[in-house]
Amino acid sequence: MYIDNSEPSENVGQIHFSLEYDFQNTTLILRIIQGKELPAKDLSGTSDPYVRVTLLPDKKHRLETKIKRRTLNPRWNETFYFEGFPIQKLQSRVLHLHVFDYDRFSRDDSIGEVFLPLCQVDFSEKPSFWKALKPPAKDKCGELLTSLCYHPSNSILTLTLLKARNLKAKDINGKSDPYVKVWLQFGDKRIEKRKTAIFKCTLNPVFNDTFSFNVPWEKIRECSLDVMVMDFDNIGRNELIGRILLAGKNGSGASETKHWQDMITKPRQTIVQWHRLKPE
Repeated sequence: MYIDNSEPSENVGQIHFSLEYDFQNTTLILRIIQGKELPAKDLSGTSDPYVRVTLLPDKKHRLETKIKRRTLNPRWNETFYFEGFPIQKLQSRVLHLHVFDYDRFSRDDSIGEVFLPLCQVDFSEKPSFWKALKPPAKDKCGELLTSLCYHPSNSILTLTLLKARNLKAKDINGKSDPYVKVWLQFGDKRIEKRKTAIFKCTLNPVFNDTFSFNVPWEKIRECSLDVMVMDFDNIGRNELIGRILLAGKNGSGASETKHWQDMITKPRQTIVQWHRLKPE
Protein backbone atom coordinates (compact mmCIF):
# COMPACT_ATOMS: atom_id res chain seq x y z
CA MET A 1 0.00 0.00 0.00
CA TYR A 2 1.49 3.32 -1.09
CA ILE A 3 1.36 6.19 1.38
CA ASP A 4 2.63 9.62 0.35
CA ASN A 5 4.65 11.11 3.22
CA SER A 6 5.81 14.20 1.36
CA GLU A 7 4.99 17.69 2.58
CA PRO A 8 1.68 19.15 1.36
CA SER A 9 1.99 21.38 -1.71
CA GLU A 10 -0.28 24.02 -0.18
CA ASN A 11 -1.39 24.85 3.35
CA VAL A 12 -4.93 23.63 4.04
CA GLY A 13 -4.62 23.50 7.82
CA GLN A 14 -3.78 20.92 10.47
CA ILE A 15 -5.58 18.32 12.53
CA HIS A 16 -4.88 17.26 16.13
CA PHE A 17 -5.78 13.72 17.21
CA SER A 18 -4.63 11.02 19.63
CA LEU A 19 -4.58 7.21 19.59
CA GLU A 20 -4.78 4.62 22.31
CA TYR A 21 -5.07 0.82 22.19
CA ASP A 22 -6.98 -1.22 24.76
CA PHE A 23 -5.10 -4.55 24.58
CA GLN A 24 -7.52 -6.31 26.91
CA ASN A 25 -10.60 -5.48 24.81
CA THR A 26 -8.77 -5.33 21.41
CA THR A 27 -10.15 -1.85 20.82
CA LEU A 28 -8.56 1.14 19.10
CA ILE A 29 -9.53 4.43 20.72
CA LEU A 30 -9.26 7.50 18.48
CA ARG A 31 -9.81 11.00 19.79
CA ILE A 32 -10.30 13.77 17.23
CA ILE A 33 -9.39 16.88 19.17
CA GLN A 34 -9.27 19.94 16.92
CA GLY A 35 -8.29 21.51 13.64
CA LYS A 36 -6.60 24.82 12.97
CA GLU A 37 -6.01 27.25 10.10
CA LEU A 38 -8.49 25.51 7.81
CA PRO A 39 -9.22 27.29 4.51
CA ALA A 40 -12.48 29.20 4.09
CA LYS A 41 -14.85 27.38 1.75
CA ASP A 42 -17.95 29.53 2.24
CA LEU A 43 -18.78 33.08 1.17
CA SER A 44 -18.89 34.07 4.83
CA GLY A 45 -15.11 33.55 4.99
CA THR A 46 -15.47 30.49 7.19
CA SER A 47 -16.20 26.77 6.81
CA ASP A 48 -18.49 24.20 8.45
CA PRO A 49 -15.91 21.45 9.01
CA TYR A 50 -16.37 17.83 10.02
CA VAL A 51 -14.06 14.80 9.88
CA ARG A 52 -14.79 11.50 8.17
CA VAL A 53 -12.85 8.64 9.76
CA THR A 54 -12.04 5.38 7.96
CA LEU A 55 -9.80 2.44 8.79
CA LEU A 56 -8.66 1.57 5.30
CA PRO A 57 -9.19 -0.62 3.41
CA ASP A 58 -12.35 -1.38 5.45
CA LYS A 59 -14.83 1.17 4.16
CA LYS A 60 -17.50 -0.22 6.48
CA HIS A 61 -15.65 1.31 9.46
CA ARG A 62 -16.54 4.83 8.32
CA LEU A 63 -17.54 7.32 11.02
CA GLU A 64 -18.02 11.09 11.15
CA THR A 65 -17.64 13.82 13.74
CA LYS A 66 -20.27 16.45 14.32
CA ILE A 67 -20.24 19.51 12.05
CA LYS A 68 -18.74 22.64 13.62
CA ARG A 69 -20.42 25.74 12.20
CA ARG A 70 -18.61 28.77 10.85
CA THR A 71 -15.09 28.19 12.09
CA LEU A 72 -11.60 27.70 10.69
CA ASN A 73 -10.33 26.40 14.05
CA PRO A 74 -12.86 23.73 15.05
CA ARG A 75 -12.80 21.86 18.36
CA TRP A 76 -14.42 18.47 17.99
CA ASN A 77 -13.21 16.60 21.12
CA GLU A 78 -14.91 13.39 19.98
CA THR A 79 -13.87 9.82 20.75
CA PHE A 80 -14.33 6.84 18.42
CA TYR A 81 -13.96 3.17 19.35
CA PHE A 82 -12.96 0.49 16.84
CA GLU A 83 -13.73 -2.75 18.62
CA GLY A 84 -12.60 -6.27 17.74
CA PHE A 85 -9.22 -5.35 16.29
CA PRO A 86 -6.39 -7.65 17.43
CA ILE A 87 -3.11 -5.76 17.23
CA GLN A 88 -1.88 -7.77 14.20
CA LYS A 89 -5.03 -6.90 12.27
CA LEU A 90 -4.82 -3.27 13.32
CA GLN A 91 -1.24 -2.98 12.06
CA SER A 92 -2.42 -3.83 8.53
CA ARG A 93 -4.82 -0.87 8.55
CA VAL A 94 -4.36 2.78 7.58
CA LEU A 95 -6.15 5.50 9.53
CA HIS A 96 -7.69 7.96 7.06
CA LEU A 97 -8.92 11.29 8.41
CA HIS A 98 -10.68 13.39 5.77
CA VAL A 99 -11.84 16.90 6.65
CA PHE A 100 -14.84 18.21 4.72
CA ASP A 101 -16.77 21.46 4.62
CA TYR A 102 -20.48 20.68 5.02
CA ASP A 103 -22.71 22.29 2.39
CA ARG A 104 -26.45 22.11 2.77
CA PHE A 105 -27.26 22.69 -0.89
CA SER A 106 -24.50 20.94 -2.81
CA ARG A 107 -21.83 18.31 -2.42
CA ASP A 108 -19.59 18.76 0.63
CA ASP A 109 -16.18 20.22 -0.24
CA SER A 110 -13.04 18.27 0.54
CA ILE A 111 -10.65 20.42 2.63
CA GLY A 112 -7.80 17.96 3.14
CA GLU A 113 -6.84 14.53 4.42
CA VAL A 114 -4.28 12.57 6.42
CA PHE A 115 -3.22 8.93 5.98
CA LEU A 116 -1.49 7.25 8.94
CA PRO A 117 -0.36 3.59 8.59
CA LEU A 118 -1.03 2.09 12.03
CA CYS A 119 2.03 -0.16 11.72
CA GLN A 120 4.05 3.04 12.33
CA VAL A 121 2.34 3.80 15.67
CA ASP A 122 3.76 2.84 19.06
CA PHE A 123 0.56 2.24 21.03
CA SER A 124 2.38 1.86 24.36
CA GLU A 125 2.99 5.63 24.24
CA LYS A 126 -0.68 6.73 23.78
CA PRO A 127 0.58 9.09 21.06
CA SER A 128 -0.89 12.45 20.13
CA PHE A 129 -0.37 13.99 16.68
CA TRP A 130 -0.55 17.32 14.91
CA LYS A 131 -0.65 16.50 11.19
CA ALA A 132 -0.70 18.86 8.22
CA LEU A 133 -3.67 18.14 5.96
CA LYS A 134 -2.95 17.30 2.34
CA PRO A 135 -5.12 19.10 -0.21
CA PRO A 136 -7.44 16.90 -2.27
CA ALA A 137 -5.85 15.65 -5.47
CA LYS A 138 -6.91 17.66 -8.51
CA ASP A 139 -5.22 15.45 -11.06
CA LYS A 140 -6.64 14.10 -14.28
CA CYS A 141 -9.74 11.90 -14.21
CA GLY A 142 -8.91 9.68 -17.19
CA GLU A 143 -10.39 9.18 -20.65
CA LEU A 144 -13.41 7.41 -22.12
CA LEU A 145 -13.71 5.88 -25.60
CA THR A 146 -17.23 6.16 -27.00
CA SER A 147 -18.97 5.73 -30.32
CA LEU A 148 -22.09 7.49 -31.59
CA CYS A 149 -24.43 6.54 -34.43
CA TYR A 150 -27.77 7.99 -35.53
CA HIS A 151 -30.28 6.41 -37.93
CA PRO A 152 -32.77 9.07 -39.11
CA SER A 153 -35.00 6.43 -40.74
CA ASN A 154 -35.97 4.82 -37.43
CA SER A 155 -34.96 7.70 -35.07
CA ILE A 156 -32.48 5.53 -33.12
CA LEU A 157 -29.53 7.18 -31.38
CA THR A 158 -26.91 4.60 -30.36
CA LEU A 159 -24.16 5.21 -27.81
CA THR A 160 -21.48 2.56 -27.29
CA LEU A 161 -19.21 2.80 -24.26
CA LEU A 162 -16.10 0.95 -25.37
CA LYS A 163 -13.50 1.40 -22.65
CA ALA A 164 -11.80 3.83 -20.29
CA ARG A 165 -8.14 4.37 -19.50
CA ASN A 166 -6.12 5.95 -16.70
CA LEU A 167 -9.14 6.53 -14.50
CA LYS A 168 -8.56 8.36 -11.23
CA ALA A 169 -8.14 5.96 -8.30
CA LYS A 170 -10.83 6.39 -5.66
CA ASP A 171 -9.89 3.50 -3.35
CA ILE A 172 -6.88 3.09 -1.06
CA ASN A 173 -5.72 0.07 -3.09
CA GLY A 174 -4.96 2.51 -5.91
CA LYS A 175 -7.89 1.28 -7.98
CA SER A 176 -11.56 2.04 -8.53
CA ASP A 177 -14.72 -0.02 -9.15
CA PRO A 178 -15.96 1.84 -12.22
CA TYR A 179 -19.27 1.77 -14.00
CA VAL A 180 -20.93 4.27 -16.35
CA LYS A 181 -24.26 6.00 -15.85
CA VAL A 182 -25.88 7.71 -18.86
CA TRP A 183 -28.77 10.18 -18.90
CA LEU A 184 -30.60 11.20 -22.08
CA GLN A 185 -31.53 14.87 -21.63
CA PHE A 186 -33.63 17.44 -23.45
CA GLY A 187 -32.35 20.79 -22.26
CA ASP A 188 -32.05 20.39 -18.47
CA LYS A 189 -34.75 17.72 -18.30
CA ARG A 190 -33.54 14.17 -17.73
CA ILE A 191 -35.58 11.64 -19.71
CA GLU A 192 -34.00 8.20 -19.57
CA LYS A 193 -31.18 6.56 -17.57
CA ARG A 194 -28.95 3.57 -18.40
CA LYS A 195 -26.05 1.89 -16.56
CA THR A 196 -23.23 -0.48 -17.40
CA ALA A 197 -22.07 -3.34 -15.20
CA ILE A 198 -19.54 -2.60 -12.42
CA PHE A 199 -15.91 -3.53 -13.06
CA LYS A 200 -13.98 -4.30 -9.87
CA CYS A 201 -10.46 -3.04 -9.03
CA THR A 202 -9.43 -1.49 -12.33
CA LEU A 203 -8.51 1.88 -13.80
CA ASN A 204 -8.76 0.61 -17.39
CA PRO A 205 -12.18 -1.08 -17.72
CA VAL A 206 -13.47 -2.47 -21.03
CA PHE A 207 -17.23 -1.85 -21.00
CA ASN A 208 -18.31 -2.78 -24.56
CA ASP A 209 -21.87 -1.77 -23.70
CA THR A 210 -24.36 -0.29 -26.17
CA PHE A 211 -27.42 1.81 -25.36
CA SER A 212 -30.08 2.87 -27.86
CA PHE A 213 -32.46 5.80 -27.45
CA ASN A 214 -35.46 6.87 -29.52
CA VAL A 215 -34.88 10.47 -30.62
CA PRO A 216 -36.84 12.00 -33.57
CA TRP A 217 -34.71 13.73 -36.21
CA GLU A 218 -36.18 17.17 -35.44
CA LYS A 219 -35.07 16.78 -31.79
CA ILE A 220 -31.55 15.43 -32.34
CA ARG A 221 -29.91 18.87 -31.98
CA GLU A 222 -31.80 19.63 -28.77
CA CYS A 223 -30.87 16.52 -26.80
CA SER A 224 -27.65 15.50 -25.07
CA LEU A 225 -26.13 12.52 -23.29
CA ASP A 226 -24.70 13.13 -19.81
CA VAL A 227 -22.12 10.34 -19.42
CA MET A 228 -20.79 9.83 -15.88
CA VAL A 229 -18.04 7.39 -14.93
CA MET A 230 -18.72 6.41 -11.31
CA ASP A 231 -16.82 4.50 -8.61
CA PHE A 232 -19.08 1.92 -6.95
CA ASP A 233 -18.93 1.83 -3.15
CA ASN A 234 -20.55 -0.93 -1.06
CA ILE A 235 -20.91 1.27 2.00
CA GLY A 236 -21.00 4.98 1.22
CA ARG A 237 -22.23 7.01 -1.70
CA ASN A 238 -20.94 6.09 -5.15
CA GLU A 239 -18.41 8.74 -6.21
CA LEU A 240 -18.08 10.53 -9.53
CA ILE A 241 -14.73 9.85 -11.22
CA GLY A 242 -15.40 12.10 -14.23
CA ARG A 243 -17.98 12.95 -16.85
CA ILE A 244 -18.54 14.15 -20.40
CA LEU A 245 -21.56 15.79 -22.00
CA LEU A 246 -22.17 14.62 -25.56
CA ALA A 247 -24.20 17.39 -27.21
CA GLY A 248 -24.56 19.35 -30.41
CA LYS A 249 -24.66 22.79 -28.85
CA ASN A 250 -22.12 24.86 -26.95
CA GLY A 251 -21.67 24.37 -23.24
CA SER A 252 -19.77 21.10 -23.51
CA GLY A 253 -16.15 20.63 -24.49
CA ALA A 254 -15.07 20.99 -28.10
CA SER A 255 -14.37 17.27 -28.55
CA GLU A 256 -17.81 16.24 -27.25
CA THR A 257 -19.55 18.81 -29.49
CA LYS A 258 -17.52 17.78 -32.54
CA HIS A 259 -18.33 14.11 -31.90
CA TRP A 260 -22.06 14.92 -31.89
CA GLN A 261 -21.84 17.09 -35.02
CA ASP A 262 -19.90 14.38 -36.86
CA MET A 263 -22.65 11.91 -35.95
CA ILE A 264 -25.33 14.20 -37.43
CA THR A 265 -23.41 15.01 -40.61
CA LYS A 266 -22.60 11.31 -41.20
CA PRO A 267 -25.87 9.49 -40.48
CA ARG A 268 -25.81 5.70 -40.18
CA GLN A 269 -22.03 5.80 -39.65
CA THR A 270 -20.42 4.85 -36.33
CA ILE A 271 -18.16 7.69 -35.13
CA VAL A 272 -15.59 6.64 -32.50
CA GLN A 273 -13.70 9.12 -30.31
CA TRP A 274 -11.70 9.38 -27.07
CA HIS A 275 -12.87 12.04 -24.58
CA ARG A 276 -11.07 13.47 -21.59
CA LEU A 277 -13.21 13.15 -18.46
CA LYS A 278 -13.94 16.28 -16.44
CA PRO A 279 -14.21 16.24 -12.63
CA GLU A 280 -17.61 18.00 -12.55
